[in-house]
This record gives sequence, structure tokens and C-alpha cells, in this order.
Amino acid sequence: MADDRLTIFNGLKKLLKAYEPPLTATSDFEGRYELVSKKEVEIAGRKRKEISFAAAIVQSNYVGFYFMPVYADPSVTKKMPPELMKTLKGKSCFHIKSLDKQMAAEVADALKIGFAYYKEQGWV
Repeated sequence: MADDRLTIFNGLKKLLKAYEPPLTATSDFEGRYELVSKKEVEIAGRKRKEISFAAAIVQSNYVGFYFMPVYADPSVTKKMPPELMKTLKGKSCFHIKSLDKQMAAEVADALKIGFAYYKEQGWV
């Protein structure tokens, strides 16, 4: 595993760990860290025992920052920081190739926005 990706991963993991608790880590090992809300919820008529919030996963050329609030409600992206939005490469996966102070601050802002959204929905 390339050192730069591991450094990025560790930086993202530190930002994500700030939400544990009330969120719970379901994967926590080198190269993969996932957070979920362990609250029973009903979304679109389906009952769930937990709901994914965010994850950091080392990939071959980047670190994937999987951020489920933007998948749950695409309008959340309108509140997201602009530089972070440039790294969105799918419905909920941001390709993080460097984690300078600005990008770390933008990820931290996104996490605050997403957590507030989950609280509004009653998912946390």
C-alpha cells in the first residue's frame, strides 16, 4: 500500500472517528474504516437495523471517501464545499488523492452537514 494513500486514509479516519459515538465503526482495519448509525429506521418503506454514514477505503489510485448523505438526498450536495465536490466521481464516492489542510477542512465541513442531515431525518 502506497504511503501517500495510507497517510490520506489515516487523515480521513481521524475526521470520521470524531463521530464515534454516536455512530459505530463496522470496519476498522488498515485501509478500511466504515461508520454506520445503529438505529432502526424506515426509509422508503424498508426497515433497516442500521444505515451507512461514511467510509474511507484505500483504492488502487486514491482513497475513496464514501459519503452516504449525498446518496440519500442529492440536494445535500448543494451545501457541500466546492473543492470537495470536484472529487465526486459517482453518486457517493469522492476520490481523494491528496489531503492538504483545505481538503481536510472541506471533508470536516461535509461531515458536519451530513451528520446534521441524518439527525434531521431521525437516523442518528
